[in-house]
Amino acid sequence: MTKTGERLFDGADWDFRTLQRVHDACEEIAKSELGLDVYPNQIEVITAEQMLDAYSSVGMPLFYKHWSFGKHFAFQEASYRKGYMGLAYEIVINSSPCISYLMEENTATMQTLVIAHAAFGHNHFFKNNYLFKQWTDADGILDYLEFAKGYISHCEDRHGRRAVEHTLDAAHALMSHGIDRYPGKKKLDLRTEEKRAGERRAHEESAFNDLWRTVPTGPAKTRAALTAERRRILLGLPQENILYFLEKTAPRLQPWQREVLRIVRHIAQYFYPQSQTKVMNEGTATYTHYRIMNRLHEQDRISDGNFLEFLQSHTNVVFQPEFDDPRFSGFNPYALGFAMMQDIERIVTEPEEEDREWFPDIAGRGDVMGVLREVWANYRDESFIGQFLSPRLVRRLRLFHLHDDPAETAGIRVDAIHDERGYRRVRRELARQYDVGFIDPNIEVVDVDLEGDRRLMLRHTVVKGSQLVETDARRVLQHLADLWSYDVVLTEVDTHDKVLKEYVVSPRILPAVA
Repeated sequence: MTKTGERLFDGADWDFRTLQRVHDACEEIAKSELGLDVYPNQIEVITAEQMLDAYSSVGMPLFYKHWSFGKHFAFQEASYRKGYMGLAYEIVINSSPCISYLMEENTATMQTLVIAHAAFGHNHFFKNNYLFKQWTDADGILDYLEFAKGYISHCEDRHGRRAVEHTLDAAHALMSHGIDRYPGKKKLDLRTEEKRAGERRAHEESAFNDLWRTVPTGPAKTRAALTAERRRILLGLPQENILYFLEKTAPRLQPWQREVLRIVRHIAQYFYPQSQTKVMNEGTATYTHYRIMNRLHEQDRISDGNFLEFLQSHTNVVFQPEFDDPRFSGFNPYALGFAMMQDIERIVTEPEEEDREWFPDIAGRGDVMGVLREVWANYRDESFIGQFLSPRLVRRLRLFHLHDDPAETAGIRVDAIHDERGYRRVRRELARQYDVGFIDPNIEVVDVDLEGDRRLMLRHTVVKGSQLVETDARRVLQHLADLWSYDVVLTEVDTHDKVLKEYVVSPRILPAVA
């Protein structure tokens, strides 16, 4: 272990022995002073082009091939070469061991920052947050990705690239509707899924779906029609996981296509916690790297010059443009998350009377890291903001709430200002922006016309008047119809069951699937 006061490096150059020293120094602070609990770390150094490639394939260097990844790579590479965009300093994978990809162009200071940020901040959050514990399998994800890559390649060789591409296109279009939002009785084990895949394919090739055997095939039907109630029970309706429903029920899908849908569905489930914890995850990692880098400087393990380099990068990361700034595109999750972590630290150590009134459970407790570890483990973005955004931080960030609804009033009105009711309104409305139940469309499969033309019927319950964008809705429904092989009907209704819009889409004639 590097002794206190002994520099980890001088200047900007580094080698792999330097990275080892940096990792060990960060680990000592993370575990002994911050009390972090992390997966074993695996550090890999990659080129800028490899970073672009990994970034284009949704942050997964070990992934199957798809044309959309190449499209993203070409666009991002051109933007990077022209200076329109920078690169992520790191990519980290929620796996055990936790893999952190560092860009070889980084200076020694940036490599230290990245190791503190990813290998310890993100790593701790991945291992301890309740959503990741419920929904992800860190031990099995790498093996499953390798299986998925090999399986997709095998399907392309056996069934043709175009047929596989069309199936993947449709599955990706429905990816956000291939998620289980409520924890089941059994946690997903990806290693077991990989082993079961071969058994499943062998069984499906010899088995048949008894439900579809009961469907009338023409005018000369002899079996009585299924009742609506029994039909929905057999089909498991209503069902919000559309990919799961298609995988189990679509009448014309081949066994390999069902396995492709299953792969896409499992990967979508893997990313589900990340979509709900962006502010918390980045806030945790940013707060962690800030504490570790400051401690390294206090111990004289990095020089003043290296520390100033870190502060410049850190300031850029947590920069939040004002609402009237041309660069404003919403809240920077790094800025909001880091500000809230620091504010919790202030409330725990130096509370004001207002803090004691709003946060009686943590105000003045004194154990900063104990409180933060509890928060990191037990909240997601929506509940975190709804519970811990303080009036002082609302004032500091100058937050307010505007209401703009022509049906209610002409012009824009201010709904929440800096008073007690206003603080609670601002906190509630900001938290709602991170609530998947509010921002994601509530679409369910509600019925199938087994007695007639076998059309699939879906229902979208509109919240706060937020209907689907027609062009996008029709494109996604086209992919759904192609997988279902019969017409698809989507009805948009308000909370009073009033029909607002209806879409009807028929399947296209696609390349033969064998």
